[in-house]
Parts: sequence; structure tokens; C-alpha cells
Amino acid sequence: MKDEQLPAAKHSLYKAKEGFIEVNPKPNEKELQKYYHDKYYQLGLGSYETTYSDAELKYFNNRLDRNYCLIQEYIAHLSNPTLLDIGCGEGFSAAYFARRGFTVNSIDYSAAGVLQQNPHIYDNHEIGNIFEHLDAKIAGGQRFDVLILQNVLEHVIDPRNLCKMMSNLLNDSGIALVTVPNDFSLTQLTALGEGKIQNEFWISPPDHLNYFNTLTLKRFAVAQGWKVVDMISDFPVDWFLFHEGSNYVTDKTKGKAAHQARISIENMLHTGALADVIDFYRAAASIGIGRDITAVMKPI
Repeated sequence: MKDEQLPAAKHSLYKAKEGFIEVNPKPNEKELQKYYHDKYYQLGLGSYETTYSDAELKYFNNRLDRNYCLIQEYIAHLSNPTLLDIGCGEGFSAAYFARRGFTVNSIDYSAAGVLQQNPHIYDNHEIGNIFEHLDAKIAGGQRFDVLILQNVLEHVIDPRNLCKMMSNLLNDSGIALVTVPNDFSLTQLTALGEGKIQNEFWISPPDHLNYFNTLTLKRFAVAQGWKVVDMISDFPVDWFLFHEGSNYVTDKTKGKAAHQARISIENMLHTGALADVIDFYRAAASIGIGRDITAVMKPI
């Protein structure tokens, strides 16, 4: 994938020195904490719902199977690995890895998502300012074998500081699994350039404050003292933008159908060998496609 030029935007954006895109100005910490605590999960905003179908739950589990397989390549020698899920959302990752024998702790601004979907992990869940909780863990000398940030890095005010704190939370052989939306991606910019969409619809503050793609996430990681040792993506749902019958940006009524199609396709792929599915998504990430990207990162 070639490095793409940032198109003109209606929003106030700037390109950081590492190449990723930041919203300007960003909300302050108090405003952001209130947004997530009071509104996000309680109202079913963003991609979160109050209930999920069996197909959606299977889709979540399949994604977690891929993550588990990636993680095991680096920590399979550990008999009782420890894991911290930072910004755990509804707790699906935390619950999954607990079932897999990990000792799991989780942190989020709110407890609503966990209480709705995975209340059994609540006893190991911490609520409030993520950075304050991480500071306390660092000061207390806590270390973990695995850190998970599932769609977190794009939400925080200071992603650089978060990466620095992560380094101080890992055991010597530890890894971080970081998932972010693949924004300003090859697919999105091509759709924009061909007139399939009229604007950068993926720009969505205050939800997303930082925007990464497969190239800039690697550059960002290196600049913060990390190395991306593996990367996969997921199904490129934004391919639907190239057909007027499925373009969920120009016709928002098509969004639910596009989402359901993505779920069906990903679940179908997982009827095959998991290693083959991971290779498929590893190749997709190498090209620069996929709606989300997941990187396995280690401190340099």
C-alpha cells in the first residue's frame, strides 16, 4: 500500500509527526469521561447495542479466536498468563480470555457495557479514568503478560502517553494487542476519489480523536518505542461503498444490511481452518484493506 495524501477535510484535523491524523481541538479529560460514563453504552451508541443476535455473538467469538491465536504465538509457554483489558467496553474480550485460563483484569470509564453483556467479570473490572487506574498499577509495580486495547487508541486524548504507560505495565516477554479502525485507508480514499462518497464519513469526534491505518499505526508504534511484530485486518465492509445498492454512506438505511452481510461473511470464513483465516486477514492488512486492523506489538 502506498502512502496516501490526506484529502481536504471539513473538520479541523492535522497530521501528527508520526503520520496519523488527530482531531483539533480535542475534548478535555473530564468531558470525555462524562461522555463515556453517561451516554455511550446506556444509549446503545456507536457499534454497541443492548442485545445481540446469535450470529453477532458468534462473530465476536470468531474475532476473539483470531486474537487468541495471535497471542498464543508469543506467550504459549506461560501456564497462567495475566492480561489487562484496557478500555474493555462490554467485556467480551475479558470474558473470553478468562475462559481460556488467563488471569484477567479490565478497566473502562463505565460499568454499563460489562453489566449488560458480561456481568460475571464485574468483580475484576475497574471503573473511571483509565489513565489514573494505569498510573496506580504502575506505581504499585503491577505487570502483565498481555495488554489488550480493543478500539481504544482512537478514542484517547493522548495516545502517546498511553503507549508509554503500556511499556511500564508489561512483563519482559509481554505483548500488546492493539485494534484500531483502518481510517484514511486505501479503500476509503479510493471511494472518496471516485465519488462513491462525498466526505470523510469516518471522522467522528468525540468518539474518534485519532485516526490510523496500516502504515501509520506501524510508524506511530515505532516512534513510541514499540515494534509491530504481526498485523491482521478484518472483513473490508467499506467495499460495499463501491456499489450503489449497498452504499451505506449515501443511503444510511443500508447500514444494517451491510453490517449483517459482514457478519455472515466472517462467520462463513471461520468454517475453514483458523490458520488459513488468519493468513487471509494478514494478507489483507499487508495490502492495506480491512475495516479494523489488529497489531501485535512488543517494546523495542
